[in-house]
Amino acid sequence: MTSIDLSHAVWRKSSRSSPAGENCVEIAGLVGLRAVRDSKEPDGGVLAFDAAAWNSLIARIKRGEFDI
Repeated sequence: MTSIDLSHAVWRKSSRSSPAGENCVEIAGLVGLRAVRDSKEPDGGVLAFDAAAWNSLIARIKRGEFDI
């Protein structure tokens, strides 16, 4: 497993996040990567995606492939 330095990451929440801050994810753009974390657990785990994987994930979300 590769370690990623997130010490300078600038995290942002979705504009669709609830004002109460429940069920939010935060995203940070890094050189060549996108990182995602749970806003309630900022020191918890992080998912990191390279550009191709991130673009694929966003396309699949937009197509509704993960809708319940």
